Amino acid sequence: MIHYQEAQQIILAQAKPFATESISLDNALGRILAENIVADRDYPPFNRATMDGFAFNYADFENGIKQYQIIDTIFAGSTTNKVLQQGECYKIMTGAAVPTSANVVIRKEDTSIVDNLVTLQLETCKLFQNIAKQGEDIAAATGIITDNKICTPAVISLLAALGKGTVTIKRLPSVSIFTTGNEIVPVETNPIDSVQIRNSNQYLLKALLQQWQIQPSICKHLQDDKAALTVAFKEALSSDIIIINGGVSAGDADYVPEVLTNLGVALLFHKIAIRPGKPLWCGKLPNGGLVFALPGNPFSCMVTFQLFIKPYLLACFGLPQQPFLQLPLAISKAKNVGLDEFFPAQIQAAPIGIKPLQFKTSGDVKATLFADGIALHPSPSQVLEANTIVHYLPFNY
Repeated sequence: MIHYQEAQQIILAQAKPFATESISLDNALGRILAENIVADRDYPPFNRATMDGFAFNYADFENGIKQYQIIDTIFAGSTTNKVLQQGECYKIMTGAAVPTSANVVIRKEDTSIVDNLVTLQLETCKLFQNIAKQGEDIAAATGIITDNKICTPAVISLLAALGKGTVTIKRLPSVSIFTTGNEIVPVETNPIDSVQIRNSNQYLLKALLQQWQIQPSICKHLQDDKAALTVAFKEALSSDIIIINGGVSAGDADYVPEVLTNLGVALLFHKIAIRPGKPLWCGKLPNGGLVFALPGNPFSCMVTFQLFIKPYLLACFGLPQQPFLQLPLAISKAKNVGLDEFFPAQIQAAPIGIKPLQFKTSGDVKATLFADGIALHPSPSQVLEANTIVHYLPFNY
C-alpha cells in the first residue's frame, strides 16, 4: 500500500493537456478557456455619463457660471455635432457618450430648470465628475483573461462585452464508465431481491462528471465475468479516462485488475493506505490515458473520485489544484483503524469548524447526504480532540 499523497503525485505526473476546440459563447458555461483574451478597444470606449443630468465645461464653473443654456439632448447610443460655447450645456442620459467639449456631468437632482436654462444648485464640483473616462476600466490591447480559466457567468459576460461570440476552449475528455457486480441491478428494479443492490454508483459517477459538462461515451454495467469484462474494457481502450466501479478487491470474483493487465493497461499502483478507498487500482492506458478502478461501496466511490479523479481532471484542464482547508474540529472523534481515514463532514458557522457526520460503513448510502465535504483523520492518531486543526476538502458542487 502507498500513502494517498504518493498516489496523487503518481496520478498528476500522468496528466496531459486535453485538445482544444471552438464553440459558441452560448455553450461555454463551465468550460475551460484555451486562449488568452485581449481587449479589442478601450473600455469604456468613450467618456461615458454615469448619471442622468447636464454636461458642461469645468472651466465655466471655475469662472463662476452657475446658469447654462441647453443646446442639445444626448441619449445613450447617439451623438451630437454641436460644440459647447461658454455658458452652454448638454442634457445627457446615463450611458451616453460625453462630447469632448464637456468634462463634467451634474446630476439632474442638483439643478433647477426653467425652459432651456439650467441653474446649478451646488457649490462645488470636480473635473470629470460623474463621467467614466475612456479606457479607465480596460485599455485597448490589454490582456484581461489568461487561458485555463473556467467560463463562469462573469467570464461569459466579459467575453460578450469584448465581442467574443466564439471561444477556444479545452475539449472535454472521452470517459467510459463501467459498474460491475452480479448483485447490482438497475435503479428501476422493483420488486428487488433481498440480496440485490440498486446501481447508485453509476448515477453518482455520471453526476460527478456532469459537473464538468462531461457525458460518458460508454456507460455500462457488467457482470463479474472475465470474458464480458474483457470485451467491454477492450471497446473503451481509446478513451481518455476509464472509470470502473467494483471488482478490485481480493475476492474470488474480483477480476478487474487481471483483465486490465491482460489488455495492456500498465499498473501504476494498487491499494492505498486509506479508509474508505483502500482497494483503488490505477493504471495507464496504451494511449496515455488513465484507468481508475474504484471500490464498489458508495462512500468509497465518492471519496476516491474527490481525492484522485478530480485532481487528475484539474491537472489535465490546466486548473490549479483544490487545496485542503485547515479548520478546527467541532467535536472530538475516534477511529479504530491504523489508516488515514476520510470522513464526511459538515461546515459549522459559529464558531467556525467542521462537524463529523455519523455513518456506519463505506456502504452507507446516506453517508454524504448532509456532508459539505470530507475531512482527514490521520493514521497516527486514534482520537482527535475538539478544536484539533484538521484537513478538510469541500465538495464544491
